[in-house]
Amino acid sequence: MIPSRQILTPDDLTHFLESPACTELMEFLTSLNDSIIGVKTTDDIEDSQIVSQLLQVLENVKQTNDSTKPIETNSRFGNPAFRVFYDTIEEKLPVWIADFVPAENIQQVATYVQNSFGNRKRIDYGTGHELNFLAFLLCLHKLQVIKPKDHCALVIHVFFKYVSVMRGLQMTYWLEPAGSHGVWGLDDYQFLPFLFGAGQLRTHKHLRPKSIHNAEILEEFSKDYMYFECVRFVNSIKSGSLRWHSPMIDDISAAKSWEKVNLGLIKMFRAEVIGKLPIMQHFMFGSLIAFSGGSMSGDMAHGADDNECDHGCSDHSQVYAFGQEFPDCCGIKVPSAIAAAKAEKDASSGPRNAFSRPIPFD
Repeated sequence: MIPSRQILTPDDLTHFLESPACTELMEFLTSLNDSIIGVKTTDDIEDSQIVSQLLQVLENVKQTNDSTKPIETNSRFGNPAFRVFYDTIEEKLPVWIADFVPAENIQQVATYVQNSFGNRKRIDYGTGHELNFLAFLLCLHKLQVIKPKDHCALVIHVFFKYVSVMRGLQMTYWLEPAGSHGVWGLDDYQFLPFLFGAGQLRTHKHLRPKSIHNAEILEEFSKDYMYFECVRFVNSIKSGSLRWHSPMIDDISAAKSWEKVNLGLIKMFRAEVIGKLPIMQHFMFGSLIAFSGGSMSGDMAHGADDNECDHGCSDHSQVYAFGQEFPDCCGIKVPSAIAAAKAEKDASSGPRNAFSRPIPFD
């Protein structure tokens, strides 16, 4: 079964948020989060066979990235070579997951994995794509391929490896932030590493949320805790203080405890990711993650890339007909902050080139 889009209108989204599918997604996320409370990224965690297989899939993706070189361009927007990478992955994924996914579910599961690496047409990536990787893991859970005892390794090894792979893709192809909120978002690309990272720190006796403002602490503990690593990474590609380029992260640092941060981010994930129509109108549902909403026709659900944007709204009349607000993903393209950092580095080490100029939220 090929998953299809079911959330087309605000009413569809409301029904989804009250559905068993939403409940099982949030319960799975909470279970993953609970499994890594107090666990360091560097702790010795045994990998089961399925965890090792998932790590190999991600390593295959990384190697495909390494072998698919970006095209030389003077643009800070997404590099067209990403489409070559994407097509290669699409062709090989069914083979890579065939060892642990039942044959009748391969096409469905592969759809979630494929969508977790970004959008081929727009060459962008955001929290909706990250959500697809969570959905992929949920599918394996429902197929009983992964067990509760695997959850800690799934986060510490598999999910954090996924984040590393995605950073490689962002660096190579300068993926644009999908529907970026700019400085008013938690991060241009990711959400869940902050959530899981706060979970790791929930029981720490000394480190506090305000510790992110201490450069020495970030440097020393980023290898042990994903939250610190996320902040360190943001600081490495954006200039200025957190208050300037990432005020939401800065605001969160005022919380009294990591438990408050962690639980707050779980609520925020429900409200700002799966609770947002511009994100969920792209999400696919099948037999493993089941929900019946607007039910697009096959052509609309699976062939939307033929249109100007990814949900069949070349002139947006269709979107308005559904009663939706103007979709964030069809708005102004936002250049990659990683591309901006690269351009700034190039400008400081040589003659100013054609695109070494400020962009929003540098």
